[in-house]
Amino acid sequence: MQTENKISPYYRTKLRGLYTTAKADAEAECNILRKALDKIAEIKSLLEERRIGTIHMASGVHLLPTAAKIAGLYNDSEPPRKTMRRGVLMTLLQQSAMTLPLWIGKPGDKPPPLCGAIPASGDYVAKPGDKVAARVKAVDGDEQWILAEVVSYSHATNKYEVDDIDEEGKERHTLSRRRIIPLPQWKANPETDPEALFQKEQLVLALYPQTTCFYRALIHTPPQRPQDDYSVLFEDTSYADGYSPPLNVAQRYVVACKEPKKK
Repeated sequence: MQTENKISPYYRTKLRGLYTTAKADAEAECNILRKALDKIAEIKSLLEERRIGTIHMASGVHLLPTAAKIAGLYNDSEPPRKTMRRGVLMTLLQQSAMTLPLWIGKPGDKPPPLCGAIPASGDYVAKPGDKVAARVKAVDGDEQWILAEVVSYSHATNKYEVDDIDEEGKERHTLSRRRIIPLPQWKANPETDPEALFQKEQLVLALYPQTTCFYRALIHTPPQRPQDDYSVLFEDTSYADGYSPPLNVAQRYVVACKEPKKK
């Protein structure tokens, strides 16, 4: 082709065949990579469950329900009674955020519900073991959003039973659907799906660092890379402008706030 400085019918046919083969090879490689990513996510989940079981068997503290059952330490009729040490709990929450899988769609695919900032569908029901933001009444009577784990859902009453992740004695809360916000199940990739992220100055509920409570906050800076966290400004009347300095919160623990922004 370079010598003749033109594309003859022979070379045109040959090029078309080479391009077709290369395209098919690339698609096959993409499919293999997607399957590998799915397998990695599955392995990570199993390793996380096993790691939780190992930590708690060594320390003699309370296991999250799913992990405890896998470890064989208790059954439904004999629940654990001890409470997880706070340091261990914070580590587990951080690990949960780090191991949240990144959603990688095919060309033209749109991010699904529960990817990043995209909410769950209207008929979605969280599964037992899923982590959610739950609105409960505190001891002083005020309501607050806490990190909780789903125990069950009743289609007859349209209510969830959830356990406070950080509550001693594991007192159970029965809550309506409107008091439950499912957490993201995938991280959104800012480089390919920026529309699946909360944007600057958007009002959200974010898990305050080193706690298990969600508070109202404004997005200061959305993630720029897949491994980045949000930078958020928590509402805080102790500061002159009513907001805290920027704090980092993982995608896993940032959800939409349906309440109006305070003036």
